[in-house]
Amino acid sequence: MFDFIWNLASFILALGILVTVHEYGHFWVARKAGVKVLRFSIGFGKPLISWHDKLGTEYVIAAIPLGGYVKMLDERVEEVPDDEKHLSFNSKSVQARIAIVAAGPFANFAFAIVLLWAMYMLGVQSVKPVIGSIETSSRAEVAGIKPDQTLISIGNETVYDWRETTFALMQNMGESKVKVIVNDPIEGQAVKNLNLEGWTLGDDVQSPLHSVGITPFRPLITTELAHIAEDSAAKKYGLQVGDKIYLIDGEKISSWTQLVGIIQASANKSLLMTISRGDEKLNINVVPDNKPTKDGFSQGYLGVVPLASKWPEGYIITRQYGPIDGLFQGVDKTWQMISLSFEMIGNLLTGQVSVKNLSGPIGIAQGAGASVSYGLVAFLSFLALISVNLGVFNLLPLPILDGGHLMYYIIELIRKKPVSERTQEFGFRIGALVLLLLTGFALFNDFMRL
Repeated sequence: MFDFIWNLASFILALGILVTVHEYGHFWVARKAGVKVLRFSIGFGKPLISWHDKLGTEYVIAAIPLGGYVKMLDERVEEVPDDEKHLSFNSKSVQARIAIVAAGPFANFAFAIVLLWAMYMLGVQSVKPVIGSIETSSRAEVAGIKPDQTLISIGNETVYDWRETTFALMQNMGESKVKVIVNDPIEGQAVKNLNLEGWTLGDDVQSPLHSVGITPFRPLITTELAHIAEDSAAKKYGLQVGDKIYLIDGEKISSWTQLVGIIQASANKSLLMTISRGDEKLNINVVPDNKPTKDGFSQGYLGVVPLASKWPEGYIITRQYGPIDGLFQGVDKTWQMISLSFEMIGNLLTGQVSVKNLSGPIGIAQGAGASVSYGLVAFLSFLALISVNLGVFNLLPLPILDGGHLMYYIIELIRKKPVSERTQEFGFRIGALVLLLLTGFALFNDFMRL
């Protein structure tokens, strides 16, 4: 319950900030263009708080925190007095209307730059992209990429951590191959050609790195217990933090992976565990709980977290920049995310990326909750990513979105006359249907991942 409330509160906070920025973009440019703004609302439904400024604009915080809008004076919506017609949205030039509509998404892009600028000035701690293992017969193994090598660049992008590595790899989806520069601890730097012919992200929502056969280095996971969950089988049968598991039913336990496999295959079955606790060796009978998989299959669950070894020196890096370099980094990373977002939309349309990789509000809420838990820098990074995605999404040429309105205005600019109201109405209905289908897919994926 706590996780649900935390994720929900974080989601509302993140969405509220991003929607405010987006709508403020429309609001600010509309005011500059001489359009009278009637209402600036964060949320929908019943107003919870409202006030007016000296220009007559009503500011509202509404009950349903799932979006927002800016209502402008418009003769197409309601009757406008003669003395205010020059203040209406529809009376402005097509160039001014394009600027007003485009201002929302571009405000999101500008906000992402500011967020990343702040993040890089505060300092970003991340994991150096050192390879832990390479899957046999994978694309990476065929390319000659090996464990313990450090990734230096992918394509034209220098990479400093695993997030940048993933972004750089995704940017090359659709290419036949990509140049990868690695640094080997013995042989030094080398250039590898990674074959990407026919590379796709399928329905199993496999990470891009794993799909080419690369597993990042992680410290060794021991069989010592670092955490015991409340109301778990481990707690019930007397396991304690600091216990080291050596044997299960007489079988020697040499790795955490081996232990997990035995537990998962032993739901509601009694297991004899031999553990060390300080200087003592104890035998404890434990019956793992049954926590069924999404497919309904039985799966054992003990409720413990293992102790991991420390990271080797130099594997955790901190990147911190001054104001000028930090701004350059913010602009560069924002542009990279914008480009990648549009490329991923194209890959979804061509089938190179499965629709099962889409995430909806539940996935965003979980990401928001996790990022807030990790601290300010992680939350800034998350907000920047979602801000870019919100801006890109709103630029899609669906008539119900900003991009659809821009499409109509660009056509009007070319034809020298507006698109007919009947055509616009038909487009809005199609756009609403497509948006509903996309939302449905995303929500379905969210529920399947729970």
